[in-house]
Amino acid sequence: MAVNPSIVTRDLDKVADKSGNLYESIFVISQRAKQISSTMKEELNNKLSEFASTVDNLEEVFENKEQIEISKFYERMPKPSTMAMEEFMEDKVMFRYPEEETES
Repeated sequence: MAVNPSIVTRDLDKVADKSGNLYESIFVISQRAKQISSTMKEELNNKLSEFASTVDNLEEVFENKEQIEISKFYERMPKPSTMAMEEFMEDKVMFRYPEEETES
């Protein structure tokens, strides 16, 4: 049985220590993963838009090697959730709690 090297076991206590609560830590990581994902998607779409065809003919399908290489590059990149977890554990993610309203 082959083991996927991209799977890493995390110590949940260390994850929870960063914010004081495991669920808050996971929430921060998930929000950062969404940011990373949207940035990556935007970059990929911008790069692939250069190869967009204005012809709507299904019979004409062109394979562009550059387009395929760009797609493969993004497929090989680590997942946004993995990148977000690494950033969080290395204290590269800044998060704060919303200011509590005080009644005057």
